[in-house]
Amino acid sequence: MSHGHASAVPKLHGILAEFENEETIIEATEKTVQAGYHNVEAYTPYPLEELIDILHLHKNNVALVILIGGLIGCAVGFFMQYYASVYHYPINVGGRPFNSWPAFIPVMFECTILFASISAVVGMLVMNGLPRPNHPLFNVDRFQYATQDRFFLCIEAEDPKFDPTETRQFLESLNPHEVSEVEE
Repeated sequence: MSHGHASAVPKLHGILAEFENEETIIEATEKTVQAGYHNVEAYTPYPLEELIDILHLHKNNVALVILIGGLIGCAVGFFMQYYASVYHYPINVGGRPFNSWPAFIPVMFECTILFASISAVVGMLVMNGLPRPNHPLFNVDRFQYATQDRFFLCIEAEDPKFDPTETRQFLESLNPHEVSEVEE
């Protein structure tokens, strides 16, 4: 019986093109989206509003998560006090009703803020796919310049139109500085 290891073929994450300035990355991203690619990521040393518009990155559900978290916090604050005042330990103080909700407002407010802030942090981490200590792009040597002075465009292998050969030829037609395969 043989216990030899089969050679593992690395899975392709995508194809990465490196550009030297803003104008070329913006133009290349426009052409990529017009060509029908959808799973496209752009990496730049500073934010470019044009890329946000081209890649339709305006969709952000963190505000909805914060709203839902805040509403849940408000409800938890109210029902926590309601249960304590009406069911668990009802005390008649000055003839007021057990459910004296105006007295509950400070705690409801604090629970709203607490739950909303926790929802914001958790929602942001989940929606950004964090924590992710290692990304396949870190395996490309030149990607270290993405935080300095280079601009990168990656078409991911998950894209329905992705074909390793055709996608590489398409990216090369955009006149990048370099094109690299990104392995998982």
